[in-house]
Amino acid sequence: MNITQIKYVLQIARSASMREAATKLFISQPALSASVRELEEELGILLFERTNKGISLTDEGREFVTYAKKAVGQYEILEDRYLSGDQEKQRFSVSTQHYNFAIRAFTEVLMESDPEKYIFSIHETKTRDVLEDVRTLKSEVGIISFSGANEDVIKKLFKEYQLEFTPLMQRETYVYVWEDHEFAGRDEISIDEMQDYPCILFDQSDDSDFYLTEEALADYDFKKLIRSDDRATTMELIAQLHGYSIGSGMLSGDDVILKGLVSIKLKEEDPLIIGYITRKGSTMSSYGEAYVEELLKFKEL
Repeated sequence: MNITQIKYVLQIARSASMREAATKLFISQPALSASVRELEEELGILLFERTNKGISLTDEGREFVTYAKKAVGQYEILEDRYLSGDQEKQRFSVSTQHYNFAIRAFTEVLMESDPEKYIFSIHETKTRDVLEDVRTLKSEVGIISFSGANEDVIKKLFKEYQLEFTPLMQRETYVYVWEDHEFAGRDEISIDEMQDYPCILFDQSDDSDFYLTEEALADYDFKKLIRSDDRATTMELIAQLHGYSIGSGMLSGDDVILKGLVSIKLKEEDPLIIGYITRKGSTMSSYGEAYVEELLKFKEL
């Protein structure tokens, strides 16, 4: 088994067919098929079901892909650090849920430090990815939140992943609607009053990650639900469908994407605890320390 074969499996899993995967990998379909069969023989398991309708992952294949993603992620970190030819460049990475203050802290560190050569990364991503990125040290710091609905699950993962959580703030629950929505002028509203409008939630991509949602009221049974994994798309859906999303009420006038949204306090209480995570026992870089200092400027708890 080698890293190339692992990457092949991941690309096939993302593709609709072996032909599509081969095209994206710039190799022939027979060569790709042979490589995967060789890997399956070595592992002693069947990764893909092959039918005249296409291919799909087996149960063993889905388990393999879970570990393969982590392995490839770690390999790419090593590749970038030691094989890219950019060893002299300063590096720093953050992973975050969708919070503007995390981005502002990131830009402050970059402007204050102003290194001559650098590769800085900020990943605005899913809850599971924030946890995994800090666990594997892809990112030094992660910004994450949880509510009463998923607190036990998140804290269990903190312990399992050897992560330290530092709370920064607590925020009440709000709904976001477009400025022309009939409820836009309300100071407070019940979630039940919104049931005839679609709720747009950030897509965590896996039903098993239901309790890793970054929004409050994770266990509420929404009558109309749309999942989106892109903020611009979410804003468009809210505007065009008179829908709404759920959040912490922290709207920034500086964020072009969020302009046009207004927040309304929810009567139902499910406050969000927002903070940052680091890997236990890890030595933080000067940029990581500076970033934490910036985050602590927002600390209210």
